[in-house]
Amino acid sequence: MQFLHTMVRVSDLDASLHFYCDLLGLKEVRRKENEKGRFTLVFLAAPEDEARSER
Repeated sequence: MQFLHTMVRVSDLDASLHFYCDLLGLKEVRRKENEKGRFTLVFLAAPEDEARSER
């Protein structure tokens, strides 16, 4: 099975990153701040998919 993309809106980015990265083992591969400071996009990948996610 292949999981390509999804988006989850969260109210607490730090708590969410703790869950997805520290507990589930995903890795942060990229972060993009909105110019107006309205939101932050954080891209996560499974460790074995990190190289592919940078394309």
